[in-house]
Amino acid sequence: VQLQASGGGLVQAGGSLRLSCAASKFRLDDYAIAWFRQAPGMKREGVSWISSDGTTYYTDSVKGRFTVSRDNGKNTAYLQMNSLKPEDTAVYYCAAMRVPNHITAQAVAVIPMTEYDYRGQGTQVTVSS
Repeated sequence: VQLQASGGGLVQAGGSLRLSCAASKFRLDDYAIAWFRQAPGMKREGVSWISSDGTTYYTDSVKGRFTVSRDNGKNTAYLQMNSLKPEDTAVYYCAAMRVPNHITAQAVAVIPMTEYDYRGQGTQVTVSS
């Protein structure tokens, strides 16, 4: 496994979780990282993006609640999720795409997950009401 998402679980509405996306066998430094999610019966959607130089972008439904970050020293990216809602329930995936440093997170956000260089296995997030 070259990209592994973890940190999911069951949490009550209003609670928080932090997801991790750890890379192995390659360095994340030159990669933009994206978080996607897919709820049962729904299309997969992009949630948040962080460019190789740290710019960020979020889908409207999570703005102000989710924060994406990266620690290149640990070869890991994170998704801090606060004020969780039942509608955030989904399997969350991380993906990595090698991009030049000048490419912003917003520019990467239009790229579907299938086009990313690495795609991790998902982690389940369940938010109870």
